[in-house]
Amino acid sequence: MSMLTVNDIHVYYGSIHAIKGVSFEVNEGEIVTLIGANGAGKSTTLKTVSAMMKPKTGTVVFDGKSIVGIKPHSIVSRGMAHCPEGRRIFQQMTVQENLEMGAYTRDKNEIDDSIAHVYELFPRMKERFKQTAGTMSGGEQQMLAMGRAMMSKPKLLMLDEPSMGLAPLLVDEIFRIIVELNRAGTTILLVEQNAHMALSIAHRGYVLETGKITTTADAKVLLEDEAVKKAYLGG
Repeated sequence: MSMLTVNDIHVYYGSIHAIKGVSFEVNEGEIVTLIGANGAGKSTTLKTVSAMMKPKTGTVVFDGKSIVGIKPHSIVSRGMAHCPEGRRIFQQMTVQENLEMGAYTRDKNEIDDSIAHVYELFPRMKERFKQTAGTMSGGEQQMLAMGRAMMSKPKLLMLDEPSMGLAPLLVDEIFRIIVELNRAGTTILLVEQNAHMALSIAHRGYVLETGKITTTADAKVLLEDEAVKKAYLGG
Protein backbone atom coordinates (compact mmCIF):
# COMPACT_ATOMS: atom_id res chain seq x y z
CA MET A 1 0.00 0.00 0.00
CA SER A 2 1.39 3.38 -1.00
CA MET A 3 1.98 5.74 1.92
CA LEU A 4 3.48 8.54 -0.18
CA THR A 5 2.90 9.17 -3.88
CA VAL A 6 4.72 12.02 -5.61
CA ASN A 7 3.55 12.60 -9.17
CA ASP A 8 5.18 14.82 -11.78
CA ILE A 9 6.31 17.65 -9.48
CA HIS A 10 8.04 20.66 -10.96
CA VAL A 11 9.82 23.01 -8.54
CA TYR A 12 11.53 26.31 -9.26
CA TYR A 13 13.98 28.56 -7.42
CA GLY A 14 13.06 31.81 -9.15
CA SER A 15 13.73 31.10 -12.82
CA ILE A 16 15.80 27.97 -12.09
CA HIS A 17 13.92 24.75 -12.86
CA ALA A 18 15.25 22.59 -10.00
CA ILE A 19 12.87 19.60 -10.07
CA LYS A 20 11.68 18.48 -13.50
CA GLY A 21 8.75 16.12 -13.36
CA VAL A 22 9.83 13.88 -10.48
CA SER A 23 7.53 10.95 -9.62
CA PHE A 24 8.07 8.24 -7.02
CA GLU A 25 6.28 6.36 -4.29
CA VAL A 26 7.02 4.98 -0.85
CA ASN A 27 5.02 1.99 0.32
CA GLU A 28 4.10 1.37 3.92
CA GLY A 29 6.90 -0.41 5.79
CA GLU A 30 9.63 0.34 3.25
CA ILE A 31 12.96 2.08 3.36
CA VAL A 32 13.22 3.99 0.09
CA THR A 33 16.32 5.97 -0.78
CA LEU A 34 16.95 8.83 -3.19
CA ILE A 35 20.57 8.92 -4.32
CA GLY A 36 22.36 11.36 -6.58
CA ALA A 37 25.19 13.85 -6.81
CA ASN A 38 25.33 17.20 -5.03
CA GLY A 39 22.83 19.56 -6.61
CA ALA A 40 20.72 16.79 -8.13
CA GLY A 41 17.63 17.99 -6.24
CA LYS A 42 17.40 15.45 -3.43
CA SER A 43 16.93 17.93 -0.58
CA THR A 44 14.59 20.08 -2.66
CA THR A 45 12.43 17.02 -3.26
CA LEU A 46 12.16 16.33 0.47
CA LYS A 47 11.39 19.98 1.21
CA THR A 48 8.61 19.87 -1.37
CA VAL A 49 7.14 16.71 0.13
CA SER A 50 7.12 18.25 3.63
CA ALA A 51 5.56 21.52 2.31
CA MET A 52 8.59 23.68 3.05
CA MET A 53 8.50 24.40 -0.70
CA LYS A 54 5.51 24.41 -3.03
CA PRO A 55 5.62 22.72 -6.42
CA LYS A 56 4.55 24.78 -9.42
CA THR A 57 2.75 21.73 -10.77
CA GLY A 58 2.30 18.12 -9.69
CA THR A 59 0.79 16.29 -6.75
CA VAL A 60 1.95 14.94 -3.40
CA VAL A 61 -0.39 12.45 -1.73
CA PHE A 62 0.35 11.23 1.80
CA ASP A 63 -1.71 8.56 3.52
CA GLY A 64 -4.39 8.88 0.82
CA LYS A 65 -4.78 12.68 0.95
CA SER A 66 -3.25 15.50 -1.07
CA ILE A 67 -0.89 17.65 1.03
CA VAL A 68 0.09 20.26 -1.57
CA GLY A 69 -0.58 23.71 -0.17
CA ILE A 70 -1.12 22.78 3.46
CA LYS A 71 1.09 24.08 6.28
CA PRO A 72 4.16 22.07 7.35
CA HIS A 73 2.94 21.72 10.95
CA SER A 74 -0.30 20.18 9.65
CA ILE A 75 1.74 17.58 7.80
CA VAL A 76 3.53 16.69 11.05
CA SER A 77 0.12 16.23 12.70
CA ARG A 78 -0.84 13.84 9.91
CA GLY A 79 2.15 11.59 10.62
CA MET A 80 5.15 12.82 8.61
CA ALA A 81 8.44 14.02 10.10
CA HIS A 82 11.37 15.61 8.25
CA CYS A 83 14.85 15.42 9.78
CA PRO A 84 16.69 18.06 7.73
CA GLU A 85 20.20 18.22 6.36
CA GLY A 86 22.52 19.89 8.86
CA ARG A 87 20.50 18.60 11.87
CA ARG A 88 19.04 22.03 12.79
CA ILE A 89 18.83 21.25 16.48
CA PHE A 90 18.27 24.02 19.01
CA GLN A 91 21.89 24.59 20.03
CA GLN A 92 21.22 26.48 23.26
CA MET A 93 18.62 24.06 24.59
CA THR A 94 19.25 20.83 26.46
CA VAL A 95 18.75 17.41 24.92
CA GLN A 96 15.46 16.98 26.79
CA GLU A 97 14.21 20.43 25.73
CA ASN A 98 14.98 19.63 22.09
CA LEU A 99 12.98 16.42 22.35
CA GLU A 100 10.05 18.23 23.94
CA MET A 101 10.08 20.70 21.03
CA GLY A 102 9.65 17.77 18.68
CA ALA A 103 6.43 16.79 20.46
CA TYR A 104 4.54 20.05 19.94
CA THR A 105 1.77 18.25 18.02
CA ARG A 106 1.27 15.61 20.75
CA ASP A 107 -0.93 15.58 23.83
CA LYS A 108 0.99 16.36 27.00
CA ASN A 109 0.18 13.00 28.56
CA GLU A 110 1.88 11.24 25.60
CA ILE A 111 5.16 13.15 25.74
CA ASP A 112 6.78 11.24 28.62
CA ASP A 113 6.18 7.89 26.89
CA SER A 114 7.67 9.26 23.66
CA ILE A 115 10.77 10.57 25.45
CA ALA A 116 11.22 7.18 27.13
CA HIS A 117 10.98 5.51 23.71
CA VAL A 118 13.59 7.87 22.21
CA TYR A 119 15.93 7.20 25.15
CA GLU A 120 15.57 3.46 24.47
CA LEU A 121 16.55 4.03 20.84
CA PHE A 122 19.35 6.44 21.72
CA PRO A 123 20.78 5.53 25.15
CA ARG A 124 23.47 8.18 24.70
CA MET A 125 20.76 10.85 24.70
CA LYS A 126 19.47 9.60 28.05
CA GLU A 127 22.96 9.94 29.50
CA ARG A 128 23.12 13.54 28.24
CA PHE A 129 19.53 14.67 28.78
CA LYS A 130 20.63 17.79 30.69
CA GLN A 131 23.51 18.64 28.34
CA THR A 132 23.30 21.68 26.08
CA ALA A 133 22.81 20.28 22.58
CA GLY A 134 25.37 22.55 20.92
CA THR A 135 28.19 21.10 23.04
CA MET A 136 27.68 17.54 21.78
CA SER A 137 29.59 15.79 18.99
CA GLY A 138 28.27 15.70 15.42
CA GLY A 139 27.12 12.11 15.80
CA GLU A 140 25.29 12.85 19.02
CA GLN A 141 23.62 15.87 17.43
CA GLN A 142 22.44 13.69 14.54
CA MET A 143 20.98 11.18 16.99
CA LEU A 144 19.21 14.05 18.76
CA ALA A 145 17.80 15.37 15.47
CA MET A 146 16.46 11.92 14.64
CA GLY A 147 15.11 11.47 18.16
CA ARG A 148 13.38 14.87 17.99
CA ALA A 149 11.75 13.84 14.69
CA MET A 150 10.55 10.59 16.27
CA MET A 151 8.84 12.54 19.07
CA SER A 152 5.93 13.29 16.73
CA LYS A 153 5.43 9.51 16.35
CA PRO A 154 5.61 9.65 12.54
CA LYS A 155 4.28 7.03 10.14
CA LEU A 156 6.83 8.35 7.61
CA LEU A 157 10.26 9.63 8.65
CA MET A 158 12.24 11.54 6.02
CA LEU A 159 15.98 11.73 6.66
CA ASP A 160 18.20 14.15 4.73
CA GLU A 161 21.91 13.21 4.73
CA PRO A 162 22.00 11.64 8.23
CA SER A 163 25.62 10.47 7.82
CA MET A 164 27.05 13.79 6.63
CA GLY A 165 30.31 14.69 8.35
CA LEU A 166 30.33 11.67 10.65
CA ALA A 167 33.15 9.23 11.39
CA PRO A 168 32.69 5.75 9.85
CA LEU A 169 31.91 4.13 13.22
CA LEU A 170 29.11 6.62 13.86
CA VAL A 171 27.80 6.20 10.31
CA ASP A 172 27.38 2.48 11.01
CA GLU A 173 25.51 3.28 14.23
CA ILE A 174 23.17 5.77 12.54
CA PHE A 175 22.30 3.28 9.80
CA ARG A 176 21.75 0.52 12.36
CA ILE A 177 19.25 2.78 14.12
CA ILE A 178 17.48 3.57 10.83
CA VAL A 179 17.00 -0.17 10.23
CA GLU A 180 15.77 -0.59 13.81
CA LEU A 181 13.23 2.23 13.39
CA ASN A 182 11.98 0.62 10.20
CA ARG A 183 11.66 -2.82 11.77
CA ALA A 184 9.65 -1.23 14.59
CA GLY A 185 7.13 0.05 12.04
CA THR A 186 8.33 3.43 10.77
CA THR A 187 8.41 3.90 6.99
CA ILE A 188 11.60 5.69 5.88
CA LEU A 189 12.41 8.00 2.97
CA LEU A 190 16.19 8.46 2.98
CA VAL A 191 18.28 10.99 1.10
CA GLU A 192 21.94 10.08 1.39
CA GLN A 193 25.19 10.77 -0.42
CA ASN A 194 26.70 7.59 0.95
CA ALA A 195 24.91 5.63 -1.77
CA HIS A 196 26.44 2.28 -0.87
CA MET A 197 25.25 2.44 2.74
CA ALA A 198 21.83 3.75 1.72
CA LEU A 199 21.27 0.99 -0.86
CA SER A 200 22.56 -1.67 1.53
CA ILE A 201 19.67 -1.01 3.97
CA ALA A 202 16.94 0.15 1.55
CA HIS A 203 14.23 -1.92 -0.12
CA ARG A 204 14.10 0.27 -3.23
CA GLY A 205 16.03 3.21 -4.66
CA TYR A 206 15.63 6.08 -7.09
CA VAL A 207 18.53 7.80 -8.83
CA LEU A 208 18.08 11.56 -9.21
CA GLU A 209 20.15 13.46 -11.78
CA THR A 210 19.79 17.21 -12.37
CA GLY A 211 16.20 17.27 -11.16
CA LYS A 212 14.99 14.10 -12.90
CA ILE A 213 14.58 10.46 -11.85
CA THR A 214 16.76 8.49 -14.25
CA THR A 215 16.73 5.00 -12.72
CA THR A 216 14.60 3.09 -10.24
CA ALA A 217 14.88 -0.50 -9.04
CA ASP A 218 15.16 -2.71 -5.99
CA ALA A 219 18.12 -1.57 -3.91
CA LYS A 220 19.98 -4.85 -4.46
CA VAL A 221 19.66 -4.40 -8.22
CA LEU A 222 20.99 -0.84 -8.06
CA LEU A 223 23.98 -2.02 -6.01
CA GLU A 224 24.95 -4.26 -8.93
CA ASP A 225 24.09 -1.79 -11.70
CA GLU A 226 27.29 -0.89 -13.55
CA ALA A 227 26.27 2.71 -14.29
CA VAL A 228 25.25 3.27 -10.66
CA LYS A 229 28.48 1.66 -9.45
CA LYS A 230 30.57 3.92 -11.66
CA ALA A 231 28.71 7.11 -10.78
CA TYR A 232 27.95 6.66 -7.07
CA LEU A 233 29.61 3.58 -5.60
CA GLY A 234 33.22 4.09 -6.64
CA GLY A 235 33.04 1.05 -8.87
